[in-house]
Amino acid sequence: MQDVSLYLPGILTAYAAFLLAIASPGPNILAVIGTSMSVGRGSGMALAMGVATGTFTWALLTIFGLSALLATYASALFAIKIFGGLYLLWLAYKSFKSAAASHDIEARELAGGRRTPSGYFRRGYIIQMTNPKAALAWIAIISLGLQAGAPLWVGAAIVLGTFAMSIIIHLLYAVAFSTPAMVRIYGKARRFIQGVLGTFFALAGLRLLTSRS
Repeated sequence: MQDVSLYLPGILTAYAAFLLAIASPGPNILAVIGTSMSVGRGSGMALAMGVATGTFTWALLTIFGLSALLATYASALFAIKIFGGLYLLWLAYKSFKSAAASHDIEARELAGGRRTPSGYFRRGYIIQMTNPKAALAWIAIISLGLQAGAPLWVGAAIVLGTFAMSIIIHLLYAVAFSTPAMVRIYGKARRFIQGVLGTFFALAGLRLLTSRS
């Protein structure tokens, strides 16, 4: 139980960073929203599952890559935390900039015509896996939850927990944004959401940069 109390705050922080990151629509979320609105809820849900599977893949690649690096170079965690902290501060800047902008989100149907459910699943996976920001975000997220000498179950908890959240939240996007009314509602709350995101990313980035463990 002592190990759980030691690593739980970092795990929960990683969860919070992940949840807030996907609250801000990027290419993956906009694709899900646009598909649900223009094609249908089922197609949007298939695309959402592809995106969630891509999220799981990025999480696995990041956790295994960082674990292998730390096993060879224990001091590498310091450099990883510096990089993760700087990236989170960059996300904070982008979020505050978005909050100050007047434009709303632009959700459009995917190019290339209509697809089968499996086709939308593959497309969602490709969208997520070809997004270079996803790799950078995952380094920052796992840096928040991973401490030096952390046991294997900590990484597993981060990967599996974020995968479950990714499935739920991306499916909720597909269902909720299958009507234009939800896009309008989100548009009205966009500036507040981006402001909250910016504040969190700034605090998380400073936490990483000042962390000694």
